Amino acid sequence: MLSTESLQRIDREVAKYPPLQKQSATMSALRIAQEEKGWLAPETIEFVAGYLQIPAIAAWEVATFYNMYELKPVGKYKLTVCTNLPCSLMGAESVVEYIQGKLGIGFGETTADGKFTLKMSECMGSCGEGPLLTVNNHKMKVKLTPQIIDEILAGLE
Repeated sequence: MLSTESLQRIDREVAKYPPLQKQSATMSALRIAQEEKGWLAPETIEFVAGYLQIPAIAAWEVATFYNMYELKPVGKYKLTVCTNLPCSLMGAESVVEYIQGKLGIGFGETTADGKFTLKMSECMGSCGEGPLLTVNNHKMKVKLTPQIIDEILAGLE
């Protein structure tokens, strides 16, 4: 269900914990699976649980609790904008309006070409540098302006 490379990466994560604590690697294993597949289909979540030798519900609890995991297909680039109070006070609303106007989509939507999905997020822990967004949960961009957004989008074309 997952590539040999992904399984090797999961094995490296599992090795960080005591032998009877494979469940501790659930978040990492789901992240690795999502990186390979683009999102977490039910069968992928259950495969990860089986691979870690944990009950499927344990993997489902993690996948449904954290907003970094996608349970439906998303675009090639998932843009997640912090809309929590500190970022809002620093202009997140205007950033969101600019991105929505530029891409022609709202929160939870994907562009027709399947390239971009726009998501909102609670605090990402960089309150002094807002407004901010992440690209595919990995690259954080801060102090957003229309010019910076244009540069980000151009870099993803």
